[in-house]
Amino acid sequence: MQKLTNKEEEVMQVLWKLEKAFVKEMLEIFPEPKPHYNTLSTMIRILEEKGFVSYNSYGNSHQYYPLISKEAYSKRYMSAAIASYFDNSYKSMVSMFAKEEKISASDLREILEMIENKK
Repeated sequence: MQKLTNKEEEVMQVLWKLEKAFVKEMLEIFPEPKPHYNTLSTMIRILEEKGFVSYNSYGNSHQYYPLISKEAYSKRYMSAAIASYFDNSYKSMVSMFAKEEKISASDLREILEMIENKK
């Protein structure tokens, strides 16, 4: 599975949210400034070539849907980011967020509870 560009990820975020959509429907979800219709259509075709998207044909129109789940993609690339930036240490990652005050003590307790309940 290839890493997507930021713009490709943005398109996938919209498609994951909608689950299936025509280009026109996807454009409605994009924040301003919205991409041009042809630009979005081209990006979707690139995602199709990369194996992330497929479609159903309805006459001359295509309704696109993701082939890769958001969870599968995020799991793969979060693992890669943790390996690259935190030496494969989830502890280092969480510690960085705690130091930057991006995660609170109550959030950490909730995470610990989730871990303990998993066992």
